[in-house]
Amino acid sequence: MKFDSKKDILFSVIILGISIFLTGIMVLEIVSGKMETAGYWSLVLVFSVVGLLLWLYFGTNYELSKTDGLIYRSGPFNGKINTDRITEIIKGKTLWVGFRPATARKGLIIKYDNYNELYISPKTNETFITKILELNSGIKISE
Repeated sequence: MKFDSKKDILFSVIILGISIFLTGIMVLEIVSGKMETAGYWSLVLVFSVVGLLLWLYFGTNYELSKTDGLIYRSGPFNGKINTDRITEIIKGKTLWVGFRPATARKGLIIKYDNYNELYISPKTNETFITKILELNSGIKISE
């Protein structure tokens, strides 16, 4: 089952605001005619950064399957964790440090192996927890 990532207003304002600001600066440089040939490298760099930010924003999702477990994608970053390795899920908290393939606060902190943590933000935490418990009922759920 596939889960889209929840889009938080804070994250949306930051990502979309930076993207619009950088794109606006580059468009003004092009329209004003002040950009020289050396400035085209900055154009490529800025649009690459904007493209990465938009890919992270629109390309974040999660999938649960019996064979692969939890598969997460966030732009160019992706991976999978077998559900047998997951020991605990903390819901409603935000992980500020660490790997966060997420686009919102108050998501799920997934603890797996001994000391590894992954923060995700599915649209509905309860539905995700229900589905993952179907795959591994031994996962501890905390608030």
